[in-house]
Amino acid sequence: MANIELRALGHEGPLVSTIGLGCNSFGRPGTFTECQEGTTAVLATALDLGVTLLDTADLYGGVPGMSETFMGNALKGKRDKVVLATKFGHREFEMGILPGVPKGSRAYIREAIEGSLRRLQTDYVDLYQLHTPDDATPIEDTIAALDELVAEGKIRYYGHSSFSGAQIDAAAAAGGRFASAQNQYNLLAREAESDVLPAVRRHGLGFLPFFPLQNGLLTGKFTRTERPADTRIMRQRPFLVEDAPWDVLEAYSAFCAAHELTMLEATFGWLLAQPNLTSVIAGATKPEQLRQNAAAATAWTPTPDELREISDIFDTSRES
Repeated sequence: MANIELRALGHEGPLVSTIGLGCNSFGRPGTFTECQEGTTAVLATALDLGVTLLDTADLYGGVPGMSETFMGNALKGKRDKVVLATKFGHREFEMGILPGVPKGSRAYIREAIEGSLRRLQTDYVDLYQLHTPDDATPIEDTIAALDELVAEGKIRYYGHSSFSGAQIDAAAAAGGRFASAQNQYNLLAREAESDVLPAVRRHGLGFLPFFPLQNGLLTGKFTRTERPADTRIMRQRPFLVEDAPWDVLEAYSAFCAAHELTMLEATFGWLLAQPNLTSVIAGATKPEQLRQNAAAATAWTPTPDELREISDIFDTSRES
């Protein structure tokens, strides 16, 4: 088992491992975890390593719900060993329930949680997250519905994803007992530092970054000339490689070499040193990839000077 630290998810949330497992590849065609056996193998590796935070969503999988279904099968008899997080209500995807009903409404939330509980084969979800904001529903109504689920024991904590700083403030002002915020954040996408992270700190939330490795660009697998074809980014988002700031990434690679670190180790170390960041949720499609992530997450703790040096490398505002 890797020596993975546990941190509290905000002021009120559970203890979770500082490396989480993003489960959006479970059931995805063309991956090792496309099938039940592959998903089960990756989840077994997570438990062996001490990775306790599993983050999925009702829409994940080759078809919506498949990730949750595979996870429910794989976690039989092991439910109490994990902190199970899922999401509901993404505004751009339909789950085939209550068409036209706002996704932050009580009616929709109650339908959505029953579907997730059934697929996950559990009586409760540890962390239930609103996937994207619902502008059609007052946040007070969403909070009331989530508080009902807590009172009924169907969820233990709730969080939100992709909220702006102003929306985080509004949710707190409405009395929401949100435990966490999940937003895109990595060395190449630091917009959250302007308003989201200050709001997270104001309200004592745990922060969970998504795309922490920028689809693999921050792992060291890719260079200006080397681009592994059998990767998600080359299959689905090759433009990210084409448009990557290679001068910056090469400077970062030089920093890693000078400090005898892999880029993966440096990236995990930088993320885990950020205030209020609770866990780095990184996807893994094979057991070995998860082992590499776990090893990297426990390899290096940067000094304040090293953090500033990395930030300076990625500070594109310094360019003229």
